Amino acid sequence: MTLTTTRISPDWPCQVKTPGSYDWERSAAKWLRELVPARYASYPALIRHPVLLARHAQIQVQNEIRVARTALQTARADLPALGMPESVIEHTIKLYAAEVMQLQHIARSVRAVSQALVDRGR
Repeated sequence: MTLTTTRISPDWPCQVKTPGSYDWERSAAKWLRELVPARYASYPALIRHPVLLARHAQIQVQNEIRVARTALQTARADLPALGMPESVIEHTIKLYAAEVMQLQHIARSVRAVSQALVDRGR
């Protein structure tokens, strides 16, 4: 097995071992499985091929970003009609804004892990 020297990005998830270290692919797959719905994480093709799992995690996180952005952009217009008080609306807007930031960080982490998995296969 050839060990590669991959530069770790600041977005590298702490749950995933350094590329090239013992069992790093297993730690990457475990972390990626936590990002996708449980039914996908158990599909044999995604279990056997971590690059496919990483691809699906990228798509999943991008869709979650879209949902959070939509919720953020529409909160001020939609929530008053649902009877939400202004304090709840403001709190909800902050919540969605923080979630978008967190998901963007996760997306960068998934891209870093995905690239390392692709590089491993070369």
